[in-house]
Amino acid sequence: MSAAAAAKQGRATMATIRGGTFVMGSEDFYPEERPLREETVAGFRIDVHAVTAAEFRRFVRETGYVTLAERPLDAADYPDADPELLVPGSLVFRKTAGPVPLDDVRSWWEYVPGASWKRPAGPGSTINGRDRHPVVQIAYEDAEAYAAWVGKQLPTEAEWEFAARGGLQGAAFTWGDEGMPDGKPMANTWQGDFPWQNLKEDGYEGTSPVGTFPPNGYGLYDMCGNVWEWTSDWFTKSGDGAESKPCCAPPALPGERFPRKVIKGGSHLCAPNYCLRYRPAARQGETVDTSTAHIGFRCVVREAA
Repeated sequence: MSAAAAAKQGRATMATIRGGTFVMGSEDFYPEERPLREETVAGFRIDVHAVTAAEFRRFVRETGYVTLAERPLDAADYPDADPELLVPGSLVFRKTAGPVPLDDVRSWWEYVPGASWKRPAGPGSTINGRDRHPVVQIAYEDAEAYAAWVGKQLPTEAEWEFAARGGLQGAAFTWGDEGMPDGKPMANTWQGDFPWQNLKEDGYEGTSPVGTFPPNGYGLYDMCGNVWEWTSDWFTKSGDGAESKPCCAPPALPGERFPRKVIKGGSHLCAPNYCLRYRPAARQGETVDTSTAHIGFRCVVREAA
């Protein structure tokens, strides 16, 4: 399939979002979501679901693209790394055997040589039979490359949040203010005590097929939960310089070698006892070289000026 054909097919699964002004952010949860501010976005179209494993496989087959997680690492970029881990791979979540302190992500994240979009949990794992699951283990430049191939772009943070709200001004979640209305899970998140006890009340321990849970008011699926999604904006702290500790990676350090982009939406690993970030206003900075088992993306097409 040519890039033009892929783009035409992909645009059939997009929703049209009329431009408008909305109140972005939140003052009720994490400091980096502050302050509340008015933002205006022009009209655009956005994928109704995250890019799937099948869609990304088609891209790789047509182009021969090699993701960042599959390429050799430059030791100069990771001067403090274990030399044995300076091989292609990615971060994989490992559930702990019991409760652990929540201030060290190394308790549940492991760098696994050989982990990639094709083998999201490392050697021996596969995406076979998971065509409708969102593709994961995608670094920022991988998402950009796919978007360019299909004639799209990555959304800005404001575009993403405007679309995620689905017309609900100021609501905590994409569906309203109640986490589980009538006890019904509305997104793929973590129920129980993270990172060791997942009660799977939503039916899933890992990712779920796109479209499993109800869409928001704009007909978009999984804008909260399932996988975090890349946006094109560089990460900045709140207006007062505050930032809570990210739930999926260490905070930015002085002299950090890789800049951070904003990811949005939370994932299946977000739990109220640790990471209540499956909300439209939630945001996190992720280094552009990072790929994990819970980060994916979706694309937009902007209206011509």
